[in-house]
Amino acid sequence: MRLCHSERSEKSEKSELTTVENDEQLLFVYGSLMDPAERQRLLGRPIEAIPARLDGYVHGRKRYYFVAKQADAVTEGAILEGLSGRDLAILDDYEEVPKLYTRERIEVVATDGRKIECWIYLPTGWERAR
Repeated sequence: MRLCHSERSEKSEKSELTTVENDEQLLFVYGSLMDPAERQRLLGRPIEAIPARLDGYVHGRKRYYFVAKQADAVTEGAILEGLSGRDLAILDDYEEVPKLYTRERIEVVATDGRKIECWIYLPTGWERAR
């Protein structure tokens, strides 16, 4: 696991928050990007995935996977490590940003309890349509 150093976050009660110090980006995934073959197909190389959870969000699927805020929910997923700006641009196209999703920063929890800030794709509202 290559997740970077921990630093004190002045805002959330001085909890440990892991951040990235270099150009490599972290992305929390919960749907089709959980599949190593799909990541390989899109990015042309294997991308390591570290199990993690997103507290306060429920996981669902209509035509596409989505998460939605729900106080008592937990979404299991994974953190993709070592992504470049080019990788994120490819994944933005794949996720149809900004039509279907937006890419935003969020805090997730690794299996060892560390809080990690990373990117996530959040739905743009289509998930609420009937």
